[in-house]
Amino acid sequence: MAIPDYQTIMLPLLKYVSDGKEHSIREIIDALSERFGLTTEEKKRLLPSGRQTVFYNRVGWAKTYLTKAGLLKSNRRSYCEITQRGMGVLAKKITEMDAAYLERFPEFLEFKNIAKKKEANIKFLELDEKVQKTPEEIIEDVYQELIRDLAQNLVVEIMNCSPDYFEQLVVDLLLKMGYGGSRKDAGKAIGKSGDEGIDGIIKEDRLGLDIIYIQAKRWKTPVGRPEIQKFAGALLGQRAKKGVLITTSTFTEEAKQYVDSIDSKIVLVDGEQLGRLMIDHNIGVSTDVTFEIKIIDSDYFDE
Repeated sequence: MAIPDYQTIMLPLLKYVSDGKEHSIREIIDALSERFGLTTEEKKRLLPSGRQTVFYNRVGWAKTYLTKAGLLKSNRRSYCEITQRGMGVLAKKITEMDAAYLERFPEFLEFKNIAKKKEANIKFLELDEKVQKTPEEIIEDVYQELIRDLAQNLVVEIMNCSPDYFEQLVVDLLLKMGYGGSRKDAGKAIGKSGDEGIDGIIKEDRLGLDIIYIQAKRWKTPVGRPEIQKFAGALLGQRAKKGVLITTSTFTEEAKQYVDSIDSKIVLVDGEQLGRLMIDHNIGVSTDVTFEIKIIDSDYFDE
């Protein structure tokens, strides 16, 4: 079963706390994950930011909506319990609950109206009831789309550069990732070695305990298995076990399968991943706008 959206979670959450006792969010999450039959992978699945699990985020927003509607109350952080209004709703034996259902409660409508007034044309804080995603998921979806677009534009820029400049870009990226030691060492290591199928070599770490062989292909067409075989053969000729093949295009499925079937460790970096690595390590990009998402500082309120 897929991870349920926040609206699907609301009614089961309300029923779980119907005993009138105070429950922690962690307890609720564990119980509801069993209720929905989530797999271990689904329980651990993270938002793109990696800071929170998807299910935790959705349970949190279901709790927020129920609290804003007066069906739950929270006397301390990360805990909640049902209210008399919540008990009254359950007494009606309803079988479905969504954000539209909560609009019958004036407190919830006020919450939505305040959110709308924050920005006339942007539904700040108001969950997207059509696609059923939480604000964090919506923000991160947009962010990932911006990253994908930027990564693609970086590849376009690379294709307009000379082959020598592409090699220098690879040096800059590998240095930022912690390879190659000093720029002087990396510059020497990446130079043409004259070995068939190998464009350069670089230290795996700053001490030079191991060497990584590199091939960089500024291509538009997919890199196929023959090119990977050629690179693997060159590694074998050097008695090398590690290699990185970087391309501005993609790899065929046959190329990927071949890499998985050989003893040599060859890492394939396609154009999209190259662009993302450049973004992650600030190569060829600069910060335009920064947004901060803040949360409660629980230490500040610890009496």
